[in-house]
Amino acid sequence: MRLTCMFSFILLFGAAGLVVFIHLQDPEEIVHQQIPGIKYNMGFQQPKKDCVSSNNLDRRLRKNTADGVTTVKQSNSLHLSENLPTKLQSTDRRQSSIMFAMKDQQKGEEINSIRLHKRRRRFIIKKSPILISMNSSILNLPTLTSEDKNNNKWKSLYQIQRERKQIMRETCSKYKSNNRRIITPYHVSRIFVEDKYRVLYCEVPKAGCSNWKRVLMVLNGLASSTKDIQHNTVHYGNYLKRLDGFDHKGIYHRLNTYTKMLFIREPFEKLVSAFRDKFEHPNNYYHPVFGKAIISRYRVNATKEALRTGSGVKFKEFIQYLLDVHRPVGMDIHWDHVNRLCSPCLIDYDFVGKFESMEEDANFFLHLIGAPQNLTFPKFKDRHSNEERTTTKITQQYFAQLSPSQRQRSYDFYYMDYLMFNYSKPFEDLY
Repeated sequence: MRLTCMFSFILLFGAAGLVVFIHLQDPEEIVHQQIPGIKYNMGFQQPKKDCVSSNNLDRRLRKNTADGVTTVKQSNSLHLSENLPTKLQSTDRRQSSIMFAMKDQQKGEEINSIRLHKRRRRFIIKKSPILISMNSSILNLPTLTSEDKNNNKWKSLYQIQRERKQIMRETCSKYKSNNRRIITPYHVSRIFVEDKYRVLYCEVPKAGCSNWKRVLMVLNGLASSTKDIQHNTVHYGNYLKRLDGFDHKGIYHRLNTYTKMLFIREPFEKLVSAFRDKFEHPNNYYHPVFGKAIISRYRVNATKEALRTGSGVKFKEFIQYLLDVHRPVGMDIHWDHVNRLCSPCLIDYDFVGKFESMEEDANFFLHLIGAPQNLTFPKFKDRHSNEERTTTKITQQYFAQLSPSQRQRSYDFYYMDYLMFNYSKPFEDLY
C-alpha cells in the first residue's frame, strides 16, 4: 500500500513539474519546434555566406574593402542596407536595481511584451515555408525578338537552353517527388537579387560566381565597369541583396516574375578547382578549420606542425573526408552538390549556363535580359591569376591519385549533378 502511495505521489509531482516547465518555456522556442523544413544549430556547416570563407578576418575585410568600388552610389548602398534583415533583440531585460518605481516596472514589462510579439511575428514571416505549385514560373526563358530569330547563333543557343531545361525537369520528375513544392527561405539563401533587370542568380562557387556578382553590381548601377570591382568588395561589401532577405510576398513575387538563372560546372573539375584554391594556397580559414580535422583523421603519423597548422592536405585525404559518412568537419558550399545549393527541382530556373561555355552562355543571357551592349562577361581571373585554370587534363591528374573504388564513390557522390546537367562520365571505368 505504501509503495502504491509513493508511486502515485511521484507521478503527481512529475506531472506538476512538467506543467510548470511548459508554462515557463519561451513561446518563441515553441514556434521553432513547429516550423517544418528548418535546421538549427548548424554552425559554419550551413552554407550561408558568400562563395569564399567567412572567418573573423573576412568580417574585418568587409569594413576595409567596402570602399573598393569608387563608383558606388551612396543612395543605392543605403537602400541595400535597409533591406538587410535586422538582428533580433533580446527581450529578457532584468531589473538592475530594486529602486525602480512600480510605474517604470510596468512600462518595462509592456515594452518587453511588444518586443516579444514583434520577434515572434518577424520569425514566423522569415522562416515559415512558402507553398509554390510545380513549374509555377510565369516567366520562362525570355523570348527572342523577331530580329534574333533570324540569327542562327541566337536560335542555336536558345534551343540549347530548351534542351538543358528539359533534361533537368525530366531528371527531377524521375528522381524527386515534388507534387507540392515547399520552399523555405533556406532554399533561396544562395540566390542574389538584381531588381533593375529583374534577375535572380543562384551562386555556385567555382563556376564564375565572382564575375557574375560583378556583372550584377554593374547592372544595379553600383559600378560602371566590372574591372573596377575588387575581389574582396565583391564578397564582403554586402552590396547585393539575397532573396531570403525579403518577406514571403517579396520572395514569392520575384520567384514568379524574375528571370532565374544559375551557372554550373563539371562536378569533378569544380571539386579539383576548389581543392586547389582552398588547400594549395595559404588560407586562414580552410587550413585551421578543415585542414587540421582532415589531417588528424586520415593521415597516419602526422607531424606536429601539420596538426597545428592544417596545411598540406593531400587530395586523397580530402576525398577520404568528402566520402566519409562521419566527417570530422561538415560540408562546405565549395564542394557541395548544386542540387543542394540551388534546389533546381524546387525552383524552376529559366536559364542554365555552363562554365565550359561561359562566355557564350553569359553574353547570350545578358542579351536576353536587355543588358547594356557594352556590358560583357569578364574573362579575367582575379585570384591566383598566374596559375593555370583547372582544366579537364588537370582534373584527371588529380583523380589519377585515387583508387578505382574512390573514383567510383566520388562519381556516385555527384551522380545527381552529372545526371541533371547532362555531363558525361569523366572516366571510362565508371558505371
